[in-house]
Amino acid sequence: MGAPSRPKVGVDVPWVTSWSGEQVTGVAPCPSVDGALALGQASAPGQGQPLYSRNHLFRQRKSVREMLCPMCGEPTPAGDRWSQTARWTTAGEVRAKGLGVWLPPDFPDDRRLMDAGAIAPLHRACAERARAQCPHLGGMDDHSLKAFPGTWLVAALSVEAKPAHAVSNVPQRSKAAVAFLQLIGVPD
Repeated sequence: MGAPSRPKVGVDVPWVTSWSGEQVTGVAPCPSVDGALALGQASAPGQGQPLYSRNHLFRQRKSVREMLCPMCGEPTPAGDRWSQTARWTTAGEVRAKGLGVWLPPDFPDDRRLMDAGAIAPLHRACAERARAQCPHLGGMDDHSLKAFPGTWLVAALSVEAKPAHAVSNVPQRSKAAVAFLQLIGVPD
């Protein structure tokens, strides 16, 4: 009997998933957000165990910025962008969550939007495979795939970055560092 097969990134495990061998590395300028400060993470997909439902910081941001399929990591062309996890919302609800700064000011509160959260759309074939194989997706109430709009907005979700070795009597300056990017679809 041979050794058990290892899960394959992009087939058995989504490309965007973190692995136990990929430790958070701290805050530094990152190309995934045009050199802004961002929370970093080592890149070693396939090393250790997959941490399902935990997106890798850099791959998540790259998937949203470049419309890469979170399952296979390849670009999703217009017309082949699908989501099971996105939900319909309004501009007013987005503003109520504190993300209104990312919306055009002329959007009325009742403007319909698609909140994809931190999950970029997938190819239809990848979405079908994920829906069939992923226990988390299988347990969702809504199993329908939703076509992702051709226009979207990207919102940066940031964390407060403080120096690691703060001296109690010296004032410290905190900076915002991008952790994830949130995707908001804007239907015609």
